[in-house]
Amino acid sequence: MINKIIPISYEGYNGCGNSETFFFKDSPEICIHKRPLVLICPGGGYEFLSDREGESIAFKFNSFGYHAAIINYSVAPATYPTQLLEVSAAVKYFKDHAEEYHIDPDRIVIYGASAGAHAAADYATGYFRDEVTSVLKVSRDYLRPAGMILAYPVITSGEFAHRGSFDNLLGELKNDKKMLDYVSIENRITKETPPAFIWHTFPDGCVPVENSLLLAEAMKKQDIPFELHIFPSGDHGLGLADEITLSPNRTEINRGAAQWIDLCRVWLNNIFGPLA
Repeated sequence: MINKIIPISYEGYNGCGNSETFFFKDSPEICIHKRPLVLICPGGGYEFLSDREGESIAFKFNSFGYHAAIINYSVAPATYPTQLLEVSAAVKYFKDHAEEYHIDPDRIVIYGASAGAHAAADYATGYFRDEVTSVLKVSRDYLRPAGMILAYPVITSGEFAHRGSFDNLLGELKNDKKMLDYVSIENRITKETPPAFIWHTFPDGCVPVENSLLLAEAMKKQDIPFELHIFPSGDHGLGLADEITLSPNRTEINRGAAQWIDLCRVWLNNIFGPLA
């Protein structure tokens, strides 16, 4: 296993974001030589990064044969678009170094949970924008992900917003309607948006399920494929919804919602095809 901390870097950046890799070593004994990569954005309301939505998720995707890396993006007081540029720069690094790490650059997906899902979806719907391509000096299509995986995502800044996430993300501009509309993901779905796997719980009391429904509706209008699972029970922040990501509160075990990771594996197999 290649476990490295790689600082995020781009022109003008003075933050401390980084990526932590969980990569397979290449071996002549194994027929898979280039693996898909899942990049992981933990949640935490843009206030902190949740440990429950990082390593354990990476290890699960490793168990499917995928490389994984956690993007430790900046949180408050850092404000938008710092996070968009950090995530995009991390993707660029791994695309640029695909040969070194035996990554298939055409099979990179972005995963995010809660506010991390907002960061992931913001990148997946904004990778081609001038504010990204001009800073990172890449072509419009270079950073396009193959898909996005969104767990109980923060999507909308409107009626069903998780207000704390947007307050932290926008700082002094938290009440600026133009900015709020701009970072509301359902407003940003285009034909260039990649396919999505989305899951949520119906009674989520922190990030309302309408966030996922609004995203799905926007994707349908643009004819972008998605797979959406709404589980009938369970609160916010379930992680893997099993013992592996159980918090001291011991409220996150949900056998129904825990199916999401296996459903996601099937979805990945459908868009990626076989590993070898």
